Amino acid sequence: MRRNMSCRGNHAGGEAMKKTSFDILIVGIGGQGTILASNILGEACLLEKRHVKGAETHGMAQRGGSVETHIRIDGNYGPLIAPGTADLLISFDLLEALRYSHYLKPEGTIVANRHLVLPTSVFTQKIEAPTEDGIISALKQHRLCLLDADQIARDAGSPLSANVVILGAASRLMPLAHVSLLEAVKRSVPKKTIDVNVKAFNLGQEAGSSCT
Repeated sequence: MRRNMSCRGNHAGGEAMKKTSFDILIVGIGGQGTILASNILGEACLLEKRHVKGAETHGMAQRGGSVETHIRIDGNYGPLIAPGTADLLISFDLLEALRYSHYLKPEGTIVANRHLVLPTSVFTQKIEAPTEDGIISALKQHRLCLLDADQIARDAGSPLSANVVILGAASRLMPLAHVSLLEAVKRSVPKKTIDVNVKAFNLGQEAGSSCT
């Protein structure tokens, strides 16, 4: 299923036929919080009155379906990011990072959780399972920032906040202010989880110092 979003603030566009957007592709598996992460970025753009476009495609969580979200900040054209043009790839799973790495432009960055979910085809079709080391080796052809977001999320108080940890780590590479992203987190998560998610974001940003 695909969902589009488009909001325009008072941020001026660039020259025609010239890429002026900052393009972020967020990927993961159903249930990992990919949609929430995209909502947080969209909210941060609205707070800054930035022009943002996005599109989401997601499958069934119980089938290990891929979830991808395209976020284009300050762009003039459609919501979809073309392969080879993404500035930033945020991935909640190593295999998904590899699956979508062709979207990244040569000077782009991958920020990924050191977490691996094997696809069901490995078991149902007896396909050779990819290894964590093999995937990381392949990803290293790009600028790569890896972190154990699951452990950091547990340190923050909830394993469910790993997606916010990853956003915090990647925030150093985004054209959005820390204060805007933090406020967007507060507005986007359930009220009873605000403190945990704020801590998760800040711990993620600290861990992401290696990404810059």
